[in-house]
Amino acid sequence: MNERSTLSTGVTPRFSEESLRQIEVIFQRYPADRRQSAVMPILHLAQREFGGWLSRESLDYVAELVGMPPIRVYEVATFYTMYNLKPVGRYHIQACTNISCWLCGSDQVMDALKRKLKLAAGQTSEDKRFTLAEVECLGACVNAPMMQINDDYYENLTADKVVEIIDRLP
Repeated sequence: MNERSTLSTGVTPRFSEESLRQIEVIFQRYPADRRQSAVMPILHLAQREFGGWLSRESLDYVAELVGMPPIRVYEVATFYTMYNLKPVGRYHIQACTNISCWLCGSDQVMDALKRKLKLAAGQTSEDKRFTLAEVECLGACVNAPMMQINDDYYENLTADKVVEIIDRLP
């Protein structure tokens, strides 16, 4: 199984009533005959509600909701790195190593993260506190190098700054 393969939990998830209301709002953004266009925001909602990652059952559930063949939902979820296809730690740290970040020192930032967390890219700490990921682009090239921890961006990073940021996490 490769890194972007989906995992099964054997449990069929169900959205909460609040999330189902949010899904109806999302569907209203698109023409009635284009409900499939809502797949990305609904996958994002599923990831938030179902533990920070998308199991095979979660992807099947979203496919049913939007009326798409499951393989099409798998194609979307496996293409975009913003969807986690396996469990992640409490702090999901994504360090950008694309060309703009690399030219500004992302290799030193990544090395500092690996040393501080004692993890390689793609690993989760034994206590499930941290997951470290190397990503291609987070869309903040103007302030490279940068990383994302859960929903927050950290820009203009140095090796010392990332250690400070990690030390401040509760």
